[in-house]
Amino acid sequence: MPENPTATLAGPGCIAGIGMDLIRVDRIERALARHGDRFAEKILGPEELQKFHARRQRDPARGVRFLATRFAAKEAFSKAIGLGMRMPMTWTRVQALNAPGGRPVLVLAPALRGWYAERYGAAHVSLTDESDMAAAYVVVEHKPSASPRQAPQGAADGTP
Repeated sequence: MPENPTATLAGPGCIAGIGMDLIRVDRIERALARHGDRFAEKILGPEELQKFHARRQRDPARGVRFLATRFAAKEAFSKAIGLGMRMPMTWTRVQALNAPGGRPVLVLAPALRGWYAERYGAAHVSLTDESDMAAAYVVVEHKPSASPRQAPQGAADGTP
């Protein structure tokens, strides 16, 4: 039997990391009150920041919950990849956006994308919020291995 029995199960599509974060929405609300928009600008990427301002303009509570879920998503992602908030992982280098059908997706900035692609495959995120709590759960897959049966890297996913 191998020293690490789970090592034999670590193929493409298998889980490489899991991260979860749960945060009280009032914690984010207090940070916004204390630091203003600088807090949101420190946490959110450009597309997230646009959505935050639009949601907050329509309903301030909804804007705070949006920021709380994105904060939780970034914390959960940083845990799943085992880095925490240290380089190359930063708050603004990962964005939790929505696919056309509404499903949340993680979008990595180029400064993080290369590091991530060398180590991991797909990442999956789930977000939820209520009036007082927000949570995110991230699952990161092992990097697919190159094999003759797979399409060349970039052909199927649009990356160079």
